[in-house]
Amino acid sequence: MTMSKAFGPYRLGGRLLANRLVMAPTPRSRAYGPGQSPTALMADYYAQRASAGLIVTDGVQPSRVGQGYPDTLGIHTAEQIAAWRTVTDAVHARGGVIYLPIMHTGRVGHPALMGLQPVGGSSGLGSCSDLCRLGGARQRWLT
Repeated sequence: MTMSKAFGPYRLGGRLLANRLVMAPTPRSRAYGPGQSPTALMADYYAQRASAGLIVTDGVQPSRVGQGYPDTLGIHTAEQIAAWRTVTDAVHARGGVIYLPIMHTGRVGHPALMGLQPVGGSSGLGSCSDLCRLGGARQRWLT
């Protein structure tokens, strides 16, 4: 691929992207806004990168039961949706395209983290073996 193609417009489905550059997700577990929502700093961060053809954000949980790790972003409450609207509006104002991938961790979740029984398949164990360190205590995965 020539450089002119990399930096030239590209049609992805029904969207015309400014270029073929994609900002990959960078999971940071920084849901420090109210109710595990994005912050104003995140809106600035993504808006500053709006010249990428496509921005793919951190994975967002579609429900409380979908959370598997501390401080991960959600998009299942009015508060979270409003905060994400601030982020997407900031990116769109600079001509960018942004995509929020839905991420449900299934059985990797733990009741000690979310106060709810995780939803997921019952075969096998979570992704970090049958023991996991959470809050300093070793916890056995529930399957």
